[in-house]
Amino acid sequence: MAAAATSTSTTQLSAPYRRSSTLQNSNYNKNNNSNKVPSNGVNGDRQVMVSKRGCNGVDNGGGFCWKASFMYWTLEDVAHVARHHWILCLFAVGLLFFMAVEYTLRMVPASSPPFDLGFVATRCLHRLLESWPELNTLLAALNTVFVGMQTTYIVWAWLIEGRPRATISALFMFTCRGILGYSTQLPLPQGFLGSGADFPVGNVSFFLFFSGHVAGSVIASLDMRRMQRWEMAWLFDVLNVFQAIRLLGTRGHYTIDLAVGFGAGYLFDSLAGKYEESKRRTSLLLHKEASLT
Repeated sequence: MAAAATSTSTTQLSAPYRRSSTLQNSNYNKNNNSNKVPSNGVNGDRQVMVSKRGCNGVDNGGGFCWKASFMYWTLEDVAHVARHHWILCLFAVGLLFFMAVEYTLRMVPASSPPFDLGFVATRCLHRLLESWPELNTLLAALNTVFVGMQTTYIVWAWLIEGRPRATISALFMFTCRGILGYSTQLPLPQGFLGSGADFPVGNVSFFLFFSGHVAGSVIASLDMRRMQRWEMAWLFDVLNVFQAIRLLGTRGHYTIDLAVGFGAGYLFDSLAGKYEESKRRTSLLLHKEASLT
């Protein structure tokens, strides 16, 4: 049992300072035995607070302590963190890399069009759609059908199945999108390939930031997963990826519009869930108050 407990503790991120914490705690206990502090009063309360926090006798005067665990790491501890927390290490490397990129990158002048890596990656698709308008129209029509599928499912879940969460998510999302889209109006990308079959129909003006097409698809897919409709969810995810590629190819959205659209779908689905939960709690509270009266 002792070996199993030791093995389990090594999987924690706090493992590197186990040895230092033990040594310092033993020293603290010795000092504590030689310098007893009354358990009553402010000093006694502070001592109890420090001991409960697991501090090593280091107090900044307000009941809080500093424990710089990395100061006691060994090479074995570093290897442990790299092996069991490689995702965090990867993001740490990414932070340092993009800090260097950001501070050494030449900014795009105001007279030049924005740089978009997604436009660079879909350059061939853009040329194909530009030289083949019929294909562009066909893809636009198919994309409009997909948007109709999203809308139909979200409304169906509310009106037919009685589950309004996806509809609430869409309301939150499109309202926020309108506020952000109007606040910062991005220029239409150069080379935009519009189509009368695309949604919005007739190439009317639209907000670039962020993509409502992508966010709406994510909202529908998340609702499908909650209902364990796995095949439908995966279908929507795949179609959403194709939709994003097409939007880049036609220059209908910047890459950042699509990326934030994915995140917005998850964000507003979560907010809609919290909204529903808050309303349920309020309803239960009112019901209890009514039953008591």
